[in-house]
Amino acid sequence: MTYKIAVIGAGHNAEGHLKAMRELPEQLKPVAVADIRLDRSELLSAAAGITAYTDYREMVMREEPDIVVITLPHHLHKEAAVFCAEAGCHVLLEKPMALNVQECNDIMDAVRRSSVRLMVGHTQHFLAENVLAKKLIEDESEQLGQLVMMNDTRHTTYYTAERPAWFLDKQRSGGGILFNLGSHSVDRIMWFGNAPIIKVRSSISHYGSVGDVEGSGVIFLENEGGVPSTIVQSGYGGVPRNELELVFTKGMVKVVPGQGVWISRNGVYEQIPVPRAEAPFVLQFRELLASIEERREPQCSMGYSRDVIAVLEGIYRSHEVKSEVAIAFGGV
Repeated sequence: MTYKIAVIGAGHNAEGHLKAMRELPEQLKPVAVADIRLDRSELLSAAAGITAYTDYREMVMREEPDIVVITLPHHLHKEAAVFCAEAGCHVLLEKPMALNVQECNDIMDAVRRSSVRLMVGHTQHFLAENVLAKKLIEDESEQLGQLVMMNDTRHTTYYTAERPAWFLDKQRSGGGILFNLGSHSVDRIMWFGNAPIIKVRSSISHYGSVGDVEGSGVIFLENEGGVPSTIVQSGYGGVPRNELELVFTKGMVKVVPGQGVWISRNGVYEQIPVPRAEAPFVLQFRELLASIEERREPQCSMGYSRDVIAVLEGIYRSHEVKSEVAIAFGGV
């Protein structure tokens, strides 16, 4: 079956999704793109040979797509996802799912009422290095032993002229580096630990040159299995870093997306080959299509993605009250 698919939002990620669609011509037929800026939607539509709109509601009602990809600013996720689900469209929704848990619940209610599928684009699940690391955790348990901790570190220059202003406005973005990039870290820790986070303690700083969002944070987390983790992030510049280290009773694994995977042997790290794989956006589409056709929840399900938001809410609350906060997770 070939599914008609439309895109809401014509930013950088939209271009990546349209490129991925071209890799699946027998399953996906792009028909339209919508953006409040007509020049942006026309630029993408001309390249893809599809129709441009400025109103996504008009696009959905006229084109009647089977699937909609939502690549909007965070504060618009709930409104667009609910509308598309109620129009009978399956949805690929960029992460983070929404601004807060209540918005996630509203999306989930609309999706379930409409009997469609919604997958959140937590791309960490489809990066080749992460896929290999997950396989090592599952297949090399005898060699590695028990997982005892995870340490996730990410440094980047977050306050750049190229970053759209809404990212630095908490009301529209939900938060700064911890909400945007931290959602990736929370996701990796939940996924690799194979358990939800049940408590967090955080300390956050606000030294950005513009906006009202945080620019760094140190977070201690513990999952349902008792495994502790740390997330350390800074957006103030310095030396870029994106690394997750997993510590086991008999060894260690280091994951650097885009660079490689290392496993400890005889007291030193040894890099192991990462199998070639399709692009993450292509793999996301494959998983969404499989969930539609098999009538099952996809990876990065609504419930899982809501739990990521619950952890992010807990991180901000912990900083405010200056104490550990328990996380209420909802499961699948």
